[in-house]
Amino acid sequence: MDWNLARSFPLIKHGDLDFPTYIPVVAEIGINHNGDLQTAKELIALAARTGCDAVKFQKRTVEIVYPRDVLDAPRESPWGTTQRDQKNGLEFGETEYAEIDEFCRESGIEWSASAWDLPSLEFIESFNPPFHKIASALITHSDLVTEVARLNRPTLISTGMATLEMIDEVVAVFRAIGTPFALLHTVSTYPTPEKDVNLALIHTLRRRYQVPVGYSGHEPSVSPSIIAAALGAQVIERHITLDRTMYGSDQAASLEESGLRQLIATVRKMPGLIGNGVKGWASGESDVAAKLRYWES
Repeated sequence: MDWNLARSFPLIKHGDLDFPTYIPVVAEIGINHNGDLQTAKELIALAARTGCDAVKFQKRTVEIVYPRDVLDAPRESPWGTTQRDQKNGLEFGETEYAEIDEFCRESGIEWSASAWDLPSLEFIESFNPPFHKIASALITHSDLVTEVARLNRPTLISTGMATLEMIDEVVAVFRAIGTPFALLHTVSTYPTPEKDVNLALIHTLRRRYQVPVGYSGHEPSVSPSIIAAALGAQVIERHITLDRTMYGSDQAASLEESGLRQLIATVRKMPGLIGNGVKGWASGESDVAAKLRYWES
């Protein structure tokens, strides 16, 4: 998959609307691996065999991202009795990411991770990822946004929990540096009620910024992502899981294999279903017309 965003999203012009000729799908693993490398590999294998273009993780330096009083607070989890135990238990280090990198290469799928702090960004950059991702929570982290843009890699920018003015500032940074990017419409609730998905924002963002716009969904069903693709979303990101009943805050907002297969199958058909927007006779229509228009015979 060519992740140069200047070339990755060729469009078909349909009047005032544009539709992609191919829709990349990013499988968001995030922290759904629960700190277990074998589970991470199973999720990568799931994404690869269902036809996703890339998988994405999340990387944090726990002591930077969370205040000490939060980390010291009690929390029962499979890793211990404090928030620190739980947060550290969900993080992979250099050894695990080296194996993830190798496994993704073997599986024929790209990978990246959204960094939540500057040391994590430097860590992920060391693996030469095909793209970076700015999570919705970090869209106002100006230092991180600027450093991501300075790396000049294609970047996906989620827009949950953001006003248009906040998005304006991020877009201005990327444009000033000249780094290619795409915006992802998203709603940052987990799972997201379908009444809140507001997919019309895909067109709002595209009209306002004139850049590729996609959709990152957190709802438990597959239909909003399919509708987003029909509305012209140029990339789809979806959380995936082996089992939605597993431990973890994101599991219920994720797709299991059956839902992911449905999404991929439909999204892959979407450009052909949309067509080129030019009115003409489809193959075979002339024969049908000759049979039914008796007055023209």
